[in-house]
Amino acid sequence: MSDDRFARTQLALLISIAFACAPSRAASDDTPAEVAAPVATVVVSAKSGDYLGNNTASAVAPTQASLTATEPQSIITRDFIELSVTPTTEYSRIVNVAPSVSGDSSNGPGLSETKTTMRGFSDDQYNITFDGIPWGDTNNPAHHSTSFFPGSTIGGAIVERGPGNADNLGYATFGGSINLYSKKPQKDQQFSVFGSAGTWNTALAGFSYESGRLPGFNNGTVQANFQHLKSDGYLSLNSIKSDNYLLKVRRAVGDATVITLFASANRIKYVQPDNSKGPTLAQVALHGKNYSLNNDPASFNYAGYNHTAKDTDFSYLRAETNWGSGWNTDNQLYSYAYDNETISSTDPTGATAPGTKVGPAGNKDIPGIDKRNKYRVYGDIFRLNKQFDAGVLRTGVWYEYSDTDRHQYDLDLTLGGVRDPRETKPAPVQNPSVLFDQQSTIHNLQPFAQFEWAVTPDLTVTPGVKYLRITRAVDADVNQTTRLPQHTSVDYHTTLPFLTANQQLSNSLAVYAQYAKGYQIPDLKSFYIADPTKNSSDPQKSVNYQLGVVGQSDALTWDVDVYKIDFTNKYVSNGLGGADAAYINVGGATYKGLEAQATWMVGNGFALYANGSKNKATANDTGKTISGSPDMTAALGLLYNAGPWSASLIGKRTGEVRQADYDPAKPLAYDTYLTKAYTNTDLSLAYRFTRPGMGIRMLKLQLNVFNLFNHQDVTSISPAKNVAYDQYTFQAPRSFQVSLKADF
Repeated sequence: MSDDRFARTQLALLISIAFACAPSRAASDDTPAEVAAPVATVVVSAKSGDYLGNNTASAVAPTQASLTATEPQSIITRDFIELSVTPTTEYSRIVNVAPSVSGDSSNGPGLSETKTTMRGFSDDQYNITFDGIPWGDTNNPAHHSTSFFPGSTIGGAIVERGPGNADNLGYATFGGSINLYSKKPQKDQQFSVFGSAGTWNTALAGFSYESGRLPGFNNGTVQANFQHLKSDGYLSLNSIKSDNYLLKVRRAVGDATVITLFASANRIKYVQPDNSKGPTLAQVALHGKNYSLNNDPASFNYAGYNHTAKDTDFSYLRAETNWGSGWNTDNQLYSYAYDNETISSTDPTGATAPGTKVGPAGNKDIPGIDKRNKYRVYGDIFRLNKQFDAGVLRTGVWYEYSDTDRHQYDLDLTLGGVRDPRETKPAPVQNPSVLFDQQSTIHNLQPFAQFEWAVTPDLTVTPGVKYLRITRAVDADVNQTTRLPQHTSVDYHTTLPFLTANQQLSNSLAVYAQYAKGYQIPDLKSFYIADPTKNSSDPQKSVNYQLGVVGQSDALTWDVDVYKIDFTNKYVSNGLGGADAAYINVGGATYKGLEAQATWMVGNGFALYANGSKNKATANDTGKTISGSPDMTAALGLLYNAGPWSASLIGKRTGEVRQADYDPAKPLAYDTYLTKAYTNTDLSLAYRFTRPGMGIRMLKLQLNVFNLFNHQDVTSISPAKNVAYDQYTFQAPRSFQVSLKADF
């Protein structure tokens, strides 16, 4: 995104704010927009400032499940985020506290992208939604944790460990969903400024605005947020700078409809290599565990050769209408975009000798790439609900279209020659510097229906079904891998049934069960062959069996679940070349485990928190553990709140992980590439000043210490063809941030 385009986005947000605040017909104070809302909106944010305030386990729990749950879940509130999570955070750090979830940033908390795993499922095998809208990359449904929603914009999260019901949407219900929510509008006006400073020259500043209910705006609300972040980062010369703008407007229109407008824009700049998998052991011995870039123009690791700019936006218009007689509708029209423009050297490990294809003969210049991944997504989610005496019918349809532009060109970084071959669209023989120049699209249509049958006042059984039809198309003059023209499309379709049950045993105890099928859209790499129409049209699927029990009382909230997931139709290459190459469905894997979480109010302001999981993921063909799958997770925490003081001390442990799948031809690699369990312990201490002066209603001073015990264990290994060039990432060392927030 150009500077002009980003400036136009900012201007559009400001114009929207001005429009939203324009006067309208008055409404009485006792009929606010929230009262008129006909469709329940999930709220996971407690009232601001009341964290631990009412001394119940449900109020203080870092994670908990609902008594109405139909699959394993972890609800995380905004107040927990503000107290216990770094101000520089993004969603991965927020949800990391939940059982079976793991992931770590090697550049420091919130200062680089983090790929989270859930039950051993990788980042592209589960959904992430924001206010119910699924988002992710268009080549595969992976996510960029720092690119859309900084922590200051997230009102709460629900980690759903399962496909959900029929109305759970996304391209990877395969492994579950991380559901993020915007902040709930406040009833009263409030303006806040916030900032923090800490290790590695990290600094954050911003403001948020809550209009409260506006009588001249039909008791609607306006919310705005701005955040600026910059840091040098823990990794050498891996700096980051980002800005985020957000607007949310909510108001009633007439007596039966509530309209919500949401818009955000994010710009982020990194200095980092495109290959950010860490240093080799030889580089660690010479430069330390934080080695990444240097100031030597003769090196692949020169900071001046490695930089990325990402621009994103995300917006939706939502209309919730109550039509009477038990009928209501909820429609979300949305769009989001991602634009990654990267210049990078090709090999930070030192395995490749200097010399570029695009430089003069015999040159010793530094080879690099010009990389783009740019897409725009448009979609609509329509839901129609009907209340019957026997239960609630929920039906609807999800439509989405995406348009993607991806390319990668060879560069001579020493000469600074950034060329743009797209002007002539040359064939590979004419211009071998074009690795690929590819456009692709996705058309998605998914109707769904389910019925929440109230069998008895205490038993709800919900059958449902979802049908999906997805068309992927590639239009490339130079396709990736083959470097040949590719102009084709493939249809994928399947039907997914669901059945869940929830039995309320008492006001404080419930049990649930789930049978559900999930799926994952085939990766775009399945088009990197001569004839993709030979591929299988059946996407990867999962069959989930889950049982759980949830208990809640003033003193204790707890839940336990067991699960078994059969992963089928694994999408793999048939191993053939040329015209016979195709992607086919074979084998799969089995995931199973036990999970639990609990919070106990001890008394005198103290609460204890614990969670844990025992996870196993094995390939069906070998019986061996799948790479990237931790064998356990655990968390233990102490929480405190009394008067103006709040504190939390939480340690999260991630179990051992196989970093390579078992290969009978290389049996030693399976045991060699193994990372041991590691632990991060975070401390937070906050003090609230009430009306300290200068018009401030509340002033909060907070200290956060991350990785308190300064562990620097290996968190991942990326095997290379030559073991000398294997790459390692480590825990970022102990760091701190001091924060201040003033509410006016």
